[in-house]
Amino acid sequence: MNIAKDYLHKRAVLTALCAVIIFIGGWYCHQKVIKIFSWKTGEVIFTSSVATGDKVDVFWTHSLEKIPWNEYYTLREDGVLVLDTITFPAFGAGIPANKGRCRIGDDGLIYMEKINQEFKYFKWLNSKFTREIRVNGKLITKGTELPNHQVLILRVERRGLPWRTVKNSRKL
Repeated sequence: MNIAKDYLHKRAVLTALCAVIIFIGGWYCHQKVIKIFSWKTGEVIFTSSVATGDKVDVFWTHSLEKIPWNEYYTLREDGVLVLDTITFPAFGAGIPANKGRCRIGDDGLIYMEKINQEFKYFKWLNSKFTREIRVNGKLITKGTELPNHQVLILRVERRGLPWRTVKNSRKL
């Protein structure tokens, strides 16, 4: 009788352990992450955890006007980045004049607010003009830490399995 009890106890412990591992694995795979990857190869260059409602800020230098350009996004549940606000010091070539509500801030910057433009991803040619990317005010990467003169894509997705790579990156 002791052998049967011992066997059932070990089986129950093993079953519970398997359930915990499956739960943790499922939780891990369903976390959201920002991925920056090469458009050409699909190679993931950078990954950082994020959550619904997080603020994602991208800071650039306008390539023609050479002025700071700051974009402020909110991450939606479905992984879409919603552009809330753009700030910059002056209008110039390629700077829109008709996005959202425009005002001059106490800091002298022009604020275009309540834009509500949705992005499933964005693609850019990385260079010295990409200053930094922040999540909830915390620096996660700088343009100088990413490959120079490569087309990069930033997208939010589920973490997924560690060995999964981005496929068909050109067909977003």
